[in-house]
Amino acid sequence: MTPDSQEFWPQSAQQFQQTLSEGWIKAFQSFQNMDLGSAGAPLAAPTSKPPQIRFSPEKLQELQQQYLKDAAGLWMKSLQGATPPSDKRFAAQAWSANPVAAFSAAAYLLNARTLMGMADAVETDPKTRARIRFAVEQLTAAAAPSNFLAFNAEAQEKAIETKGESIAKGVQNMLHDLRQGHVSMTDESVFEVGKNVATTEGAVVFENDLFQLIEYKPLTAKVFEKPFLLVPPCINKFYILDLQPENSLIRYAVSQGHRTFVVSWRNPDASLAHKTWDDYIEDAVIKAIAVTQDITAAKTINALGFCVGGTMLGTALAVLAARGEKPVASATFLTSLLDFTDTGILDVFIDESFVKYREKEMGKGGLMKGQDLSSTFSFLRPNDLVWNYVVGNYLKGETPPPFDLLYWNSDSTNLPGPFYAWYLRNTYLENNLVKPGKTVVCGEKVDLRTVDMPVYIYGSREDHIVPIGGAYASTQHLPGKKRFVMGASGHIAGVINPPAKNKRSHWIREDGKLPKTHADWLAGATEYPGSWWTDWAQWLKAHAGKQIPAPKTYGKGKYKAIEAAPGRYVKAKA
Repeated sequence: MTPDSQEFWPQSAQQFQQTLSEGWIKAFQSFQNMDLGSAGAPLAAPTSKPPQIRFSPEKLQELQQQYLKDAAGLWMKSLQGATPPSDKRFAAQAWSANPVAAFSAAAYLLNARTLMGMADAVETDPKTRARIRFAVEQLTAAAAPSNFLAFNAEAQEKAIETKGESIAKGVQNMLHDLRQGHVSMTDESVFEVGKNVATTEGAVVFENDLFQLIEYKPLTAKVFEKPFLLVPPCINKFYILDLQPENSLIRYAVSQGHRTFVVSWRNPDASLAHKTWDDYIEDAVIKAIAVTQDITAAKTINALGFCVGGTMLGTALAVLAARGEKPVASATFLTSLLDFTDTGILDVFIDESFVKYREKEMGKGGLMKGQDLSSTFSFLRPNDLVWNYVVGNYLKGETPPPFDLLYWNSDSTNLPGPFYAWYLRNTYLENNLVKPGKTVVCGEKVDLRTVDMPVYIYGSREDHIVPIGGAYASTQHLPGKKRFVMGASGHIAGVINPPAKNKRSHWIREDGKLPKTHADWLAGATEYPGSWWTDWAQWLKAHAGKQIPAPKTYGKGKYKAIEAAPGRYVKAKA
């Protein structure tokens, strides 16, 4: 039977088909009138002129016919009884037990699927198509019937069972979140930095306006002569690398015999609103390298940069090389971008008008609020990181369970406006770091071809912040001996994957070849079970020098212990 076989349809089914068809046409009309300039949600700025889009009549006709066919099938199934949709938002028994709720969920999924099909059918430039897809994803995620008490069968059932207590608790949760300024993803009252997260023993041995340098207490009788410095991203707090003893990359490095130092960024306030990218490179990354050398009396050190920390480390190494200095013996880049050709979904936010808007707004001073950054990253996965908690916290009146990773994720940080504006233009918009001599940082022309040292480059296969192709691209710009490893999972879970848990996999190409594209590299790679940490540990050990007695005290000379780790900078709230 086809949708055109109306003689077989009951009158109500014909009406239903007509209603859905009219709704589809209205959706198409609304879709044509979308303001694509604001598709970037929390971070976007209006574009100067609307992009040109059109639809192929053949594709639209195919979509409409498929829609009507699926709608007819949905109606016939509804007559036979409720069928729970295959979507975790509607997986609870309450949805399938309520025919109206099951039908509304199935109809929503059909509409959402059709709208995404329309987005894919748009004939326009790739960036505009990506923006349309992003906007449609946001709209359909927000419009899910599970997000509204009037349609959420599970929340209604709970309200009846608790005699309204779940609704009262949901209102309390909403008021609490309004006061704190963000949706609760976990029970934040359970955690305290330095008490049950960021607990690896150490001391702050240096500080300035931008960062504190933490030295960690050795866990071995001997340490390698070349100390190890970690540069985390300044858009997050460093303790993602030190959540719990069992999954702490910092503690793991210490346990491997490395004398370990970590940059703990200050959470910027108005006093730092004028700080620039140059300030962070000169007075933070380069300064941290120099202080680590001074304390350990080492001619060279090993360094690691994570995410934006990797971008900053690569920039700093190029600046130092331009000055004829090579204080770093080897570098590790974890899910970092040096080449910003492939930036994934984040590219939907960036164009000339948006960057100019941010430069005008805060290029000379001001703060990029941490909550705005956090909201943007959350909306990259709206169902998992936004609406899931709206439904649980407010409609069901639940308190989310304690989870250290989500506590860290909610502990946002600000960025100085000039730093942020420079970063947007010179990386995401113009990709200047990979253009030799194109950009000047700290008075030196940046040329990554001068960053000549052994490097370990890691990328996560499902990373939506630093796409695996973007992470791999660094192999094409750094001239030293390189080792590339790909891990399973995403931006955080792929990196924080301790060997003891024996989870996930990683891929290595044993022949050491680094072809132009990641796809070509992967074709010759071998999958290995478990964490990539052990491979990295063996690599770093080979570049760490001989072993010497572990120090008995923190710091040296003028660099004395200021306070116990994790220090006060990391505890400051945005």
